[in-house]
Amino acid sequence: MAATVAAKPELVQISTAYGAQKDGSSVLPRNKYTAIRDDKPRSKDEAQRPEFKVCKFTTGAIITEGSEVGTIHKVCANPACPIHHPKQSTSRDEKWKAEQEKLRREQAIANATGLRVLSAVGAAVPVRLMKRDLLFVLEKLTSLTDENRLAMLARQHGIRQKRDEGGIAKTFGAFLRRADEGTLSRLLVETAILLAASRTNVTTVLRDAASVYKVDTEAITAKVKHEFAAKEKGKKGAQANAKPAKKAAA
Repeated sequence: MAATVAAKPELVQISTAYGAQKDGSSVLPRNKYTAIRDDKPRSKDEAQRPEFKVCKFTTGAIITEGSEVGTIHKVCANPACPIHHPKQSTSRDEKWKAEQEKLRREQAIANATGLRVLSAVGAAVPVRLMKRDLLFVLEKLTSLTDENRLAMLARQHGIRQKRDEGGIAKTFGAFLRRADEGTLSRLLVETAILLAASRTNVTTVLRDAASVYKVDTEAITAKVKHEFAAKEKGKKGAQANAKPAKKAAA
């Protein structure tokens, strides 16, 4: 068997036993492939069974574990094969897509909620320090802030970067020097939150900031979820209206 595997490395190694594949093992268990039968089907119904069909993924395989070790067979080991794994593949794809969509939606809601909370906290910051003090502290803090978080702050304050302005850091620095004390005070707290969030749990940082500035995070979260639900409902309604229109045109 070892000599056969060495001579034909393209052969897929399979086992006749069911179960999970062992860690680091290249041997496929019985539930990971469909064995293609060499004999001819005895009826039309039998001919429709997957094991009597050959697909573009059909390849040679050698049994290295279980019964009939050393024998060579034809198998399909591709889980995406529409002939040998149609229902299983579709089910897995749909489940994976649903999970990814759920994660994407939850992340989008979390991001939107976080930005709303950050904005509410910033709006609650009073004017205390002089402009030179605020500017000095902010310039030092923003120098430690990565480009993505600077871009988030820029969007919060309607800063639009042009291609010839030398990057977001330069654009943001120019904005700081023009800003008034109230805006700088707000930015100081927002920057501190984002900088802390980059080194620890963002939810915890936002919750602490919301507590200090008496921001109702539950109300903001509920509003964001309601807005997302309304958008999704609108998309579904638009898709439903588009289908009858296409049929009528046909």
